[in-house]
Amino acid sequence: MLAKLRTLCLKGIDGREVSAEVYLAPGLPAYSVVGLPDAAVKEAKDRVVAAVRNSGCDFPSKRITVNLAPAEIRKAGTHFDLPIALGVLAASGKFGKRPPDRLRGTFFIGELALDGALRPVAGVLPMLMALKGTGAAAVVPAGNAAEAAVSGVPCLAASSLGQVAAWVAGEGELPSCARAPGAPLTSASGPDLAEVKGQAFAKRALEIAAAGFHNVILVGPPGAGKSMLAKRFSTLLPPMTFDESLETTKLYSVSGLGAAGRLVDARPFREPHHTISDAALIGGGSSPRPGEVSLAHNGVLFLDEFPEFSRQAIEALREPLEARRVTVARIRESVSYPASFLLVAAMNPCPCGYLGHPTRACTCTPVQVQKYRARVSGPILDRIDLHVQLSAVKYDDWEALPRGESSAEVSARVLKAIEAQRARFRGGARANAFMTAADLREHCRVPEGAAAVLRTAMDRLGFSARSLDKILKIARTIADLDGAPSIKREHVTEAVQYRLLDKAAELAAV
Repeated sequence: MLAKLRTLCLKGIDGREVSAEVYLAPGLPAYSVVGLPDAAVKEAKDRVVAAVRNSGCDFPSKRITVNLAPAEIRKAGTHFDLPIALGVLAASGKFGKRPPDRLRGTFFIGELALDGALRPVAGVLPMLMALKGTGAAAVVPAGNAAEAAVSGVPCLAASSLGQVAAWVAGEGELPSCARAPGAPLTSASGPDLAEVKGQAFAKRALEIAAAGFHNVILVGPPGAGKSMLAKRFSTLLPPMTFDESLETTKLYSVSGLGAAGRLVDARPFREPHHTISDAALIGGGSSPRPGEVSLAHNGVLFLDEFPEFSRQAIEALREPLEARRVTVARIRESVSYPASFLLVAAMNPCPCGYLGHPTRACTCTPVQVQKYRARVSGPILDRIDLHVQLSAVKYDDWEALPRGESSAEVSARVLKAIEAQRARFRGGARANAFMTAADLREHCRVPEGAAAVLRTAMDRLGFSARSLDKILKIARTIADLDGAPSIKREHVTEAVQYRLLDKAAELAAV
């Protein structure tokens, strides 16, 4: 006898419908799974057998074939346990000769324990999002109920295989999934920018970066405040929109880092150690999973001691910095993950960190300094919008009692600039940093008197054409912070100050 059930799988962060077909044939007892399953799906046999028997049902002693269609999509995960077990029960006649309507019209997701209990699984939210607008319903483990409710798809929660089987047979009801209570989307909370003493130039640069979603690199000696500034940067960013929150939550659900059924409502702040592998940073593995750049989507990726990261990991940032996406290609499949993060990198001016320090002598040789700086290639620097030099904090700044501007004050200006950009682009580029060549021509016309500044930057300082585009984007953000309808010469002049690492001497000004 043949039974067909509906379930789902993941392709990147998108859900795909899967048909679980279970066929019982006469012959010696056997069990096989086809349809490009991974090891976890193949191991479902032992869990299904034990769960069915411990739920008070007989497991058929026949030749069982399970087909997960379509066969060209790789099936990974343990959430196929529930539909396979229900398929075995249906094919053996547990629900009668004709499958009940509840079995045919519902999607089933869940991992089985040996006693028949349903365990929560990763990726429920993105899988269910594939059903939005179709009118279809789903049954999920009770542990995923709050997450399933976020999807907006009609879902029922179950705690065991026996409970689901009774519901399919019309002998009981399942509760609807309820959304976990949570606070409305708010700005990120955390340490305040006012706690950072001095560094007015760096604070201004971070304000510009937050307003235009520009990547930034901080260069300065140890103790100058690079890490303090970076860890307070997310408090300058505006609250996440609902779409941003939903997309970020999907990524965390796929990674098994879900927020207990709540939307991720604070912008992510990821801070991987410099020993991280390129696969962990970018994403990958035999069954591709999102890396740190995707987990920082719509938030901040802070890479401290930037030159200490492996060259391969640093160069792997080229694609996400440019395309805002990561494509992980394997022999059997290729998946893409969004990676629209805001990069904040920090580095010392030399290996010992004291090159150019006013009171401490640098112990590095010129060759050591050159090798250290060469770890960050020109193409990577070219993709970082703002290059900010920090100097050692002076005693007067450290002792000063008056606090600087708070994160809330700066964030208010940032939000106004972002609202101006949203009104300008109207569904196009989300921020100035994302402007295309056509956007640049329309919104970033070179003002009178600024052409000479840009010519000098290219001819004497060795700026590339990409660098000039970055300068215009930064100038547009500065104009937005000033409330100016168009770019002025002073905006361009200020923007050039944040590209000094583009100089032909490669960081010689640091």
